[in-house]
Amino acid sequence: MKKSTAQSKRLIKSSITEVSGIRVGHADNREARTGCTVILCEAEGAVCGVDVRGAAPGTRETDLLDPTNLVERVHALVFAGGSAYGLDAASGVMKFLEERGIGFNTPVARVPIVPAAVIFDLAIGDAHLRPDAAMGYQACVKASNEGVEEGQVGAGAGAMVGKILGMDFASNGGLATASMKLANGISVGVLVVVNAFGDIVDPASGKILAGARKPKGRGFLDTQRALTQGLTQAPTKAKAKTPAFQHPFQAALSNTTLAVVATDAALTKAQARKVAGMAHDGLARAIRPIHTMFDGDTIFALSTGELVADVTTIGAAAAELMATAVVRVVTRVK
Repeated sequence: MKKSTAQSKRLIKSSITEVSGIRVGHADNREARTGCTVILCEAEGAVCGVDVRGAAPGTRETDLLDPTNLVERVHALVFAGGSAYGLDAASGVMKFLEERGIGFNTPVARVPIVPAAVIFDLAIGDAHLRPDAAMGYQACVKASNEGVEEGQVGAGAGAMVGKILGMDFASNGGLATASMKLANGISVGVLVVVNAFGDIVDPASGKILAGARKPKGRGFLDTQRALTQGLTQAPTKAKAKTPAFQHPFQAALSNTTLAVVATDAALTKAQARKVAGMAHDGLARAIRPIHTMFDGDTIFALSTGELVADVTTIGAAAAELMATAVVRVVTRVK
C-alpha cells in the first residue's frame, strides 16, 4: 500500500486522540484512491451508540448498538472506501484484536466487536481495488494516540463533495479531526470523513467553500439551489469521464459522510446514541444539503471514561466540533 502524499501529511495534535483510550490509524492505496481508517479503543472497549441519518448507508454491526441489545462495548470502529466491498476491512481489524486477546468474552473464544461504515469512492481511482482485511490489519498496526493525519488519507483518500454534476465537476473531500476540553475537564473529540452529495459551506455566512463547480465560468453551482430550481440537464465537459447530471438518482450510492464522536465522559448506550444524534446537527451546519436519499450519513459515539457529564453539553460540543472538522476538510487541510 502506497503512503499518502507529503502534501496531505499533516499530523494534528488537537484531535480525537486527545480523548483517553482512543488510537487512530490509516492505510490507503493512492493509485486506487481508496483506503480505511481504524479507531481503536482500549482492551476493555468503549460504550458505543450510533445514529444513521442518510438513506443509502453501508454499515456493519449497527443493529448491535441499539440500547436494547446485549453487547455494551465495542473494541474498534472502521471507516472505509470501496462501498460495500470495503466492509471487508473490518475482518482484518478483528484478526488484529483477536491476536491480542481482545474481544467480547464467550465460553469458547473472545469475539472482537467491530462496527464499520463505508463510503462510495469507486467512481474515482480504480474501482477494482478496494479496502480489504489486509488493509484493515495494516491500519491497526499504524494506529497511534500521537495525533491524526488529515486530508485525502485513509477512508478519505477518494472522498469528493458536490457531485450533482458528476465527478468531473466535484471538489475534493477528505478526512479531518477536532477536539476540545470542556470547563469541567472532560474531553470531546471528533473525526469525520466527508464524501457528500452536497456542498460544504461556512456555517456562519453560508458561503460555499467547496462543492459542485459550474460547468461554465468560475465558482460553485450551489447544489441546494440547483435542486430546488429543478435542474434537469447540465452541459457536458469536454472528454468528461462521467455523464452530465440528468436526475438526482444518477448520484445515488456515491456519497456519504461518516463520523465518530469520542469522549472520556461516562455514557450509557442510549446516551451515546443521543450524542451521535446531536452531532448530526454539526453536519447540517456545514453540508448543504445533508442526509439526502443519496447519502449514507452515519455518526458513532464512543464513551471511554468514567467522568460524570451532562449529555446535552457533550452533544452540543460534538455538534460544534463536527462543523469545525467538516470545514477543515476543505480549507485548512488541503
